[in-house]
Amino acid sequence: MTWVMVDVEADGPIPGDYSMVCLGAVIVEPGLERTFYARLRPISAQWVPEALAVSGFTREQTLAFPEPEPGMRAFAEWLRAESKGQPRFVSDNNGFDWSFVNWYFHHFMGDNPFGFSSTNLGSLYKGMVKSVFENFKHLRKTRHTHHPVDDARGNAEAMLDMGERLGLKVKW
Repeated sequence: MTWVMVDVEADGPIPGDYSMVCLGAVIVEPGLERTFYARLRPISAQWVPEALAVSGFTREQTLAFPEPEPGMRAFAEWLRAESKGQPRFVSDNNGFDWSFVNWYFHHFMGDNPFGFSSTNLGSLYKGMVKSVFENFKHLRKTRHTHHPVDDARGNAEAMLDMGERLGLKVKW
């Protein structure tokens, strides 16, 4: 099994009505060298300017991005090439990130290479330190920039740290 840290940027709160404009992923392993990045053209005329502003892109820029289907196919191919066994989806905010990735995979490809479940990094950390009031974000080394590869890398660094210092039992 391969842990894949994923982050997405979107122009609104839900998939379908709004669009995922880019996604990034990092294989969680020492070195964090295996990454994926795709920009995706919006699928909807609806968008929330404040939500899109977080990504750093303008609406005009996103409208020039490639169609989403090839990006999702490339992501699925990357997952097949880089994963041993079933890839495991993990993210900082899996309720948000998973909803977009799952919807896009099912909508454009008919299935999701991750299967039907995801893991929330924050919840994993809270369980490890036995406190619902704790936050893992101080374990990131890479600055949180809202570029999805940077953000996925920072979260993967935190997960690796959780394995090294806190005893998370997982094979990288």
